[in-house]
Amino acid sequence: MIEFFNTLSGKIESFKPLVPGEVKLYTCGPTVYDYSHIGNFRAYVFEDLLKRFLLFMGFKITHVMNITDVDDKTIKGANSQGVKLEEYTKKYIEAFFEDIKILNIAEAGYYPRATENIQDMVKMIQVLIQKGYAYKKDGSVYFSIAKFPNYGQLSKIDLKELRPGQRIEADEYEKESAHDFALWKDKKEGEPFWETEFGEGRPGWHIECSVMSSKYLGETFDIHCGGVDNIFPHHENEIAQSEAYSGKKFVNYWLHCHHLVVEGEKMSKSKGNFFTLRDLLEKNVDPLSLRFLLLSTHYRKMLNFTFEAIDQAQASLQRIRDFLYELESRTFQDREKSEISNLIEETRQKFITGLSSDLNISVALTAIFELIRKANILISQEKIGKKDAKSLISFIHSLDQVLACLAQKKEKTLDASLLKKIEERERARQEKNYKLADKIRQELLLQGIVLEDTKEGVRWKIIKRNKEKN
Repeated sequence: MIEFFNTLSGKIESFKPLVPGEVKLYTCGPTVYDYSHIGNFRAYVFEDLLKRFLLFMGFKITHVMNITDVDDKTIKGANSQGVKLEEYTKKYIEAFFEDIKILNIAEAGYYPRATENIQDMVKMIQVLIQKGYAYKKDGSVYFSIAKFPNYGQLSKIDLKELRPGQRIEADEYEKESAHDFALWKDKKEGEPFWETEFGEGRPGWHIECSVMSSKYLGETFDIHCGGVDNIFPHHENEIAQSEAYSGKKFVNYWLHCHHLVVEGEKMSKSKGNFFTLRDLLEKNVDPLSLRFLLLSTHYRKMLNFTFEAIDQAQASLQRIRDFLYELESRTFQDREKSEISNLIEETRQKFITGLSSDLNISVALTAIFELIRKANILISQEKIGKKDAKSLISFIHSLDQVLACLAQKKEKTLDASLLKKIEERERARQEKNYKLADKIRQELLLQGIVLEDTKEGVRWKIIKRNKEKN
């Protein structure tokens, strides 16, 4: 049984999709006014873990992730550079797809863009006006929160704080500013606009997601994800306008991940602790170690990003890679009986049980490392055969369909100068010149090459070495 914490009910619930065996999933995508930062990727990696686990459990997934390419931020950015909105956002849309590929985030089935769905937004707004949930004022159209009695059901805000009748046009605002919100904004000087029945203008941020989710997933769907900062006002407003429009429940399960902070502080450019993926790649951070770090803290707990934590994540990931390397490189004998099949099945069940319990990643990862510990003991005791090694390799890779942290470029060979150094060290060892052999080993280590002396001969592997963080 799979269980998730549903923000809407405020409790753990058994997951029962609308259609058995199928999941309709909507995740809030990027607002393409800048490069995505690691806080954004905390949410995207959590959503990817959720999706990959559901696929692992045999569900068919229809996944939609929107791209917000028109809102207050994108317009401000385009105007500051004196370029058209489409030209400004194109760069960041392309960067987003490059970044998710680097982090092994599986692509969604659909990436609708707000600017491509304007007419559908207009139609929804027209219906809301006809039903009495929305009204026109000074060329704009607003949703009347007073007309929707369930307003606040997701965010659990105090209804006494609501100020119906007082309007706000900003896309994002504080909790204490729960005013009627803009569905459509009147044309302003220097802003892109569309011709509609309401006049010239552009959509508000909140209406975009309601339209794009229902277009691909229907008026009611299974799971909607995002960060806790989206709960209010964005997701609260999505619910209000969607349910007012359709008369149906909008989403059955709302899953939200907690904030990411850096060295215990809120990420801020002014503090110098603001990082995009590109910033970290410049520091030679292994992107899959970053992915491992982002998913290794439970999604409903705050994640504290530090470079020490990155190093720890890299070490943990290297432990799994080293285990696979040992299985692939060592020569095993044929053996008929072993404990491996039982160990694999036990680990599989613990892995599934952990993630089935509201994506309890710590239980799942503990199961993997316990498998590695026990298997390494059996390897040292020469109680593992060829078939066992192949089974373990296959099993670890099957779990990586969920974690997606192991894929890396395989180095077929080393630079000729490095191979020559390895040969020189081997000659030094044979001549018992251990001082020279150790010197060469250290030189190679500084270049990221680790040597291992085995009874089958010397083996080498490449490790990732981070640049200075500061």
